Amino acid sequence: MIKVENLTKFYGDFRAVDNITFTVNDGDILGFLGPNGAGKTTTLKMLTCFMPPTSGSIKFDDYDVHEQSMQIREKIGYLPENAPLYEYMGVLEYLEYICELRNIKGARRKDRMNAMIDLCGLTKMIGKDIGELSKGYRQRVGIAQAMIHEPDILILDEPTIGLDPNQIVEIRNLIKTVGREKTVMLSTHILSEVEAACNRVVIISSGEIVADGTTESLRNQMAGQSILHLELKGSGLDTREAFSVLDGVETVKTVSGNGGGTTEIDISISGTRDIREDIFKKSVEKGWTILGMHLHRNNLEDVFRKLTKSQGGENK
Repeated sequence: MIKVENLTKFYGDFRAVDNITFTVNDGDILGFLGPNGAGKTTTLKMLTCFMPPTSGSIKFDDYDVHEQSMQIREKIGYLPENAPLYEYMGVLEYLEYICELRNIKGARRKDRMNAMIDLCGLTKMIGKDIGELSKGYRQRVGIAQAMIHEPDILILDEPTIGLDPNQIVEIRNLIKTVGREKTVMLSTHILSEVEAACNRVVIISSGEIVADGTTESLRNQMAGQSILHLELKGSGLDTREAFSVLDGVETVKTVSGNGGGTTEIDISISGTRDIREDIFKKSVEKGWTILGMHLHRNNLEDVFRKLTKSQGGENK
């Protein structure tokens, strides 16, 4: 478990991270989400002992970053935003080099290199220099170096940045595979990535945590903004009077009407109750024909925009 309490980081007079507190539980794949300049990378650098906090505490189980940083570095694997790769090295040579840095010797070295080549899909690339690889395969090599020493926790900073859609899916699937056995903390501002790979989300904005929970719980917190768009045909379309009395309906707003008996309306819904069946029954009762019905519930993008709309600054 990672336990962060009252973590703060100043760069001169600028407060990049502002008194944040959160935990990462064993087995989590946690999406650490925020716009550019929110404080994501600064937080990860403190978690990985790359830089000290100005104040606050970080603990990995019983280890404290202030007192036992070397033990913590043994427990974690880290892929920074710019992977620490040497383009003139071959893939095997580079993994050998990382094993040497990690003091992985003898038969274990061979086993770990083979395991990472297999897990990260590098078999066809082992005869190439890193500089010859695509960005997607370079990221795979970066993940391999982060995992070769069998860490308990994997921390990834923007692992799919700059990748094409196919490469993003490949890296995302790799992260999900790794997450079956490891605790993973994934920093990103790509919302679809979080929804596809993560079971928990922490959203940071302007150095402060503004949300912490599952994607479903965050959507439900703002479920009052769900909109049911309805297209009706019929005579005497007094939709406000008809639908406002239904349980869960907050507002009924006419969007358009063509004067020929067809009307489009937006119904704002509170809570998570599905009112479409009630709308259908009321429409049948009134003799109206439903030409179209579409329910828009908040997705993670809606939640993200609402929680981070005041974000400013460029520091990371």
